[in-house]
Amino acid sequence: MHWSQAVTALRASGRAGVLVSILSVRGHAPREAGAKMVVASDATWGSIGGGNLEYVATQRARTMLAEASRDAETLVDRLNEKERGKQAQQCCGGEVTVILEPLPALPTVAILGVGHVGLEVARILARLEVCLVLVDSRAEMLDADRLAPLEGAASITAKHLVMPESALDELPAGAEILVMTHDHAEDYAILDAALRRPELGWIGLIGSSVKWGNFQRRLLDGGFSAADVARITCPIGLPDIAGKEPAVIAVSVAADFLRRRSARS
Repeated sequence: MHWSQAVTALRASGRAGVLVSILSVRGHAPREAGAKMVVASDATWGSIGGGNLEYVATQRARTMLAEASRDAETLVDRLNEKERGKQAQQCCGGEVTVILEPLPALPTVAILGVGHVGLEVARILARLEVCLVLVDSRAEMLDADRLAPLEGAASITAKHLVMPESALDELPAGAEILVMTHDHAEDYAILDAALRRPELGWIGLIGSSVKWGNFQRRLLDGGFSAADVARITCPIGLPDIAGKEPAVIAVSVAADFLRRRSARS
């Protein structure tokens, strides 16, 4: 995979990485200024010349990932076989300056149910730097023309799944979930699956207090503890934003979601 494709893939999957680039070269070196590679915790793509230079850059990049560093760094390697402490000898004789730029993981937000309200919520969240996952059991809800207005900074993935709850298995730890399907049975199946993954983030369910009361009883009767059920927020939305139009509900839901995210941060 080309390094540029790796950046896109990491962004789409909500994973962090480090972009490593040769900033400058003095004398002879295996690669020229501008050569790039991408480092993730378990893989690399591209090359800046191999040998000790690439080894040191990769190790430093993975340390940055482990420390969740947000600051770019530079390192200098003299490609001289007389330099001590090298993992591999390089005798090109030049000097290479490398810059390591963090590619932070985008927070993942999954909208399960992309009906009228779900689509309007997606239109708002698509403007944010997030990994936006859209899931629906109805293929027509994810038609390309219907999703065309979703423009912005988000990385967007659409998934048509007959069993939408199966999408949760692929979400990263910390992913936040908005449940707003057209079917209460689907809502319940998604919540059941979400509560079985304690590493997931906030879970929001659209609906009335009556709906939530019924769901609470069913979840408790199904063996979940009160603490488990408390992970779910329902109803969602700001109560002082009134209106039943999808766009108004979406503004209320998105504002509540962002307010809660800020509070958790």
